[in-house]
Amino acid sequence: MTFYKKLVFLSFLFLTLVSLVLPLNAKNINSHAGTSAFPFLKINLGARAVAMGGAFTGLANDESAMYYNPAGITNFENKRFILGYHNYFVDIQNGFIGYISPLGFNKAIGVYASYLNYGDFTETDQFGNTMGTFSGGDLLLATTFAMKKGYYFSFGATAKFIYEKLQDFSATGLAMDIGAKYTADRNRYSAGIMLQNIGFQLSSLGDKKDKLPFTIRGGFAYNPIGLPLTLVSDVLIPIDNDPVFAIGGEYYEFKPFYIRIGWNSFGSNFRGGYSDDSWAGMSLGFGLDIKKMQISYSFSPAADLGESHRVTITGGL
Repeated sequence: MTFYKKLVFLSFLFLTLVSLVLPLNAKNINSHAGTSAFPFLKINLGARAVAMGGAFTGLANDESAMYYNPAGITNFENKRFILGYHNYFVDIQNGFIGYISPLGFNKAIGVYASYLNYGDFTETDQFGNTMGTFSGGDLLLATTFAMKKGYYFSFGATAKFIYEKLQDFSATGLAMDIGAKYTADRNRYSAGIMLQNIGFQLSSLGDKKDKLPFTIRGGFAYNPIGLPLTLVSDVLIPIDNDPVFAIGGEYYEFKPFYIRIGWNSFGSNFRGGYSDDSWAGMSLGFGLDIKKMQISYSFSPAADLGESHRVTITGGL
């Protein structure tokens, strides 16, 4: 085993062990929680990645790489698309659409749009009288460019325009993601790192402009010899919360049917003070290849908040 293989393998084991021993019932609330603008930017995209706990920075080998690590879109030889719908908590809904096109042998470009609809709220006056309803939402427009550097390395960047509206108020912002990916031994090992949401608000809902939810993501993926299995592990370091650890796997013995499972430490934030729901943070899902497309589904329980369902369709053009 070469030095690079050992480094990737040992790093994967380290992240996995840290994830397993991380306390699941942390009681302290980070003092920076809820202090950043556009929190919808932190909602993971893609049913496949979410089913594996959101640990996708090092793997980044499908169309959702535009969100998890833009360097990953250099994997494709043909034009690709992605469509997704997310039935979030209460009546909140999220969706996205994207397109990727290779540019020659070692470059690729992608575009995607994502939205979040908050649902309806009841408006009241200072005396509690109902005055009607109002709504709000977020919109993201993004462009990704990536290129390979030799066989092992690829690099990518995504530029993003953000728009948020709540009743008669609105906010805008600009952000950028920068990612890198290392792949070795015919894709048996891979590692990735990304700086996510580097940017600022152009305008805000109120008088004060807030920082964006900048996050450092790092992850690893490993395919054991002789096993139809992909193992993934990620660590996220956000500026507005505690570090997040994620692990997951995809079992493909029954291709074209895939079984996926994962765990994300952020799930502990969904538990109430009296809740003992230990399933929060877990995720399950499956994928099915149909001709040139793959349909993926994920299920994520969130304790007192309810359940989260995602459906994603990806494919070639």
